[in-house]
Amino acid sequence: MKKFSKKYVEASKKIEKNKEYSLEEAIKLVKETSITKFDGSVDFAMKLNVDPKKADQQLRGSFVLPHGTGKTKRILVIAKGAQAEEAKKAGADYVGDVELIEKIQKENWFDYDVIVATPDMMPHLGKIGKILGPKGLMPNPKTNTVTPNPAKAVMDIQKGMVEFRTDQYGNIHGIIGKTSFDDVKLKENMEYVVSTISKLKPSTVKGKFIQNISLSATMGPGIQIDKNSFDI
Repeated sequence: MKKFSKKYVEASKKIEKNKEYSLEEAIKLVKETSITKFDGSVDFAMKLNVDPKKADQQLRGSFVLPHGTGKTKRILVIAKGAQAEEAKKAGADYVGDVELIEKIQKENWFDYDVIVATPDMMPHLGKIGKILGPKGLMPNPKTNTVTPNPAKAVMDIQKGMVEFRTDQYGNIHGIIGKTSFDDVKLKENMEYVVSTISKLKPSTVKGKFIQNISLSATMGPGIQIDKNSFDI
């Protein structure tokens, strides 16, 4: 049986079991139940009415939050020529081509959080797919990390691009900001997330698409949100 810290248990007492809160109430509660000494993240979880075993119901993609995530990501761009130069100007932390792929392979180099690559570099990256895949670092066209315009991808990531994908249970997890964000920014970010995901309902899904929505602070308890808080 999982044991929770005293802080977690105390924070949980502020949340009524099985109650669904309005989005505004949930945001206030998520701040009150933040138990970290640092500026924690505010995370969302959504349970979708999908069967992840069916290819057409496996959702994956990315979006840029209106107010960003508050997190800084180190970006590696694998590109050549003009595309590489534009990526450098856009603020990528590392830019290169085959030599950086070899560095990853030979030196186990992972001083970055996300990789962006141009389509022509993917055959080279594919050779180290077994290294990048398990770490969730393999670029993918669905998340706009494989693109002929890596500079734009870099700028989107800096603005607060969030990648998402359904897990084996049909859940999507992500971040909508920091506990230090004001309530309005967190509200608008969450509304954007729900609106974006709701538009991705596969045609083969019948009935309600979004079944459950919750928020939590880093290491904090989950807070259920009333789906009527959203225009879906």
